[in-house]
Amino acid sequence: MGLEELEQQDYFSIGDVKRITGVPEYSVRYWESEFGLIRPIRLESGHRRYTKEDVYTILKIKDLIYKHKLTLEGAKKQLSHYHLPGANDAKRPRTDTKLLTEIKETLEDLLKE
Repeated sequence: MGLEELEQQDYFSIGDVKRITGVPEYSVRYWESEFGLIRPIRLESGHRRYTKEDVYTILKIKDLIYKHKLTLEGAKKQLSHYHLPGANDAKRPRTDTKLLTEIKETLEDLLKE
């Protein structure tokens, strides 16, 4: 899996994110809590589903930390120039109608069988 598959899918598991970005899963989870810019959709099972925007954000953070040798604080300051989330954005759960529609259709198909 690589960047070409990033354009073909809408949602990614944490394992997919690890393969695409080369960032260990524990770092992705830590950056998720530390930066507040990565907000995966949580399934009822607790699994995370990352969007393309989340993956691109992870790639940007990786670039700032590993290539430009910034600290986490430095990366946060740099990212604040690009994306200024609202105060309530990090606390508000994300809902995605496309994902919910797909889940609904799958459940309806299962109930018909």
